[in-house]
Amino acid sequence: MTLAMAEQRVDARRDKAVKRFALTDAVFAGISRAAAILVLLILSGVAISLVVGSWQALSTFGFSFLTTESWNPVTEKFGALAPIYGTVVTSAIAILIAVPIGIGIAIFLTELCPRPLRRPIGIAVELLAGIPSIIYGIWGLFVFAPFVQTTIQPFVINLFKDVPGLSSLFAGPPYGIGMLTSAMILAIMVLPFVTSITKDVFDTVPAVLKESAYGIGCTTWEVIRRIVIPYTRVGIMGGIMLGLGRALGETMAVTFVIGNAHRISPSLFAPGTTISATIANEFTEADGELYTSSLIALGLILFFITLIILAIARYMLMRIGRKAGA
Repeated sequence: MTLAMAEQRVDARRDKAVKRFALTDAVFAGISRAAAILVLLILSGVAISLVVGSWQALSTFGFSFLTTESWNPVTEKFGALAPIYGTVVTSAIAILIAVPIGIGIAIFLTELCPRPLRRPIGIAVELLAGIPSIIYGIWGLFVFAPFVQTTIQPFVINLFKDVPGLSSLFAGPPYGIGMLTSAMILAIMVLPFVTSITKDVFDTVPAVLKESAYGIGCTTWEVIRRIVIPYTRVGIMGGIMLGLGRALGETMAVTFVIGNAHRISPSLFAPGTTISATIANEFTEADGELYTSSLIALGLILFFITLIILAIARYMLMRIGRKAGA
């Protein structure tokens, strides 16, 4: 009788524990589902508010809003082509500069750097991500732009002045500020994100893979090219996309050094503007409904540009994953 009662008590405790665990799992699943739905609702709310706010400009100008360069608040003629061009060009150049340097730094820190120096250098690189963008902008305007104006731009202009194509790409008076200066500042801001994520994914490579490659006579370069990078290419792509997202949405640093000119020039040394810089500069001065709606329409365009780039990145990651599985 005592044994039967003990077994019943054990069964009761087991049933109670199972019910408690089931309740905990149900609560956890509900909270997770609610969080996911909340993110979708916030994203949808942002998109709807942007569409509603920009509807007047979109209905007034139509598709020409995307293809017109003119931006004149006096005559209320607005076009988004110049900010779109500046956003895409500066972000693309920043990524082209930052990605090779960031991957190189990550390779050095994980494969070549002496162990006592790895942590200090890694911390120094990561601290760059914590510097406010306004500091980058002030430094770019008062330190970097004068250096570019007196040193880099005159040298590049003289170097390519007789080269077809490149002469127009690097032409014009050396202002110091402009598209290329803005892109270089963005590259510095993007660099710690690319480096940090790439370094972290490099650290996930199993040591046995690299040791096996060294054991059959591979050089360090061969190990990096044939083992490390293929194993971590999905993570590298994620770091690049994160850096690109930062470059697309950067505002204050770009506003300081890009020149804020609503025109498209083939020269990278010419002043220009971006979507975020235009909104930051002019939103407080927008006194008309059409003017305000046009600025909100720029925000809507930037929103969709970001979504498209993230969708492309997701598709690329899926293809890389499928190839790796194959």
